[in-house]
Amino acid sequence: MNNGEQQKDVRVATIGISVTIKGEINGAEDLTVDGQVEGKIELPEHTLTIGPNATVMADINAKVVTVFGTVIGNVVAREKADIRKTASVEGSLSCGSLAVQEGAKMNGRIETKKPAAANRSKAEIAA
Repeated sequence: MNNGEQQKDVRVATIGISVTIKGEINGAEDLTVDGQVEGKIELPEHTLTIGPNATVMADINAKVVTVFGTVIGNVVAREKADIRKTASVEGSLSCGSLAVQEGAKMNGRIETKKPAAANRSKAEIAA
C-alpha cells in the first residue's frame, strides 16, 4: 500500500464555527470542533481537536485531546493532552502525558497517569 492509499483511510469529522450541538457525540473517527458543543464527547480510540473558535461545555473522553479554544468540563485523554497557548480549560484533566504551552489558562485538577490499555496489559500478565 502506498502513502496515498493510507491517507484515504484517515477520517476527520468537523463541527464548523456556526454549528451548535447539545447532547452526546460518539464516534469512531477523529473529530475537530470549531463550534459549540454542550453535553458529552466520546472518542475513546481517536483524536479530538478543540479549535480556536470552539466553546465546549462537555465531559470529554478521547485517546488524544488538543485544545486551542475553550473547554469547561472533565477531560480524559487516555494517551495525551496538548493545551495550546490560546486555550482555556476549566475542570479536571486526566491524561497519559501532558503538554501545556506558555499562555494557556488552566483551572482545575490535573492527573497524569499511564494509559488504561497499558495498565490492563500488566494486570493480565500478572494474572
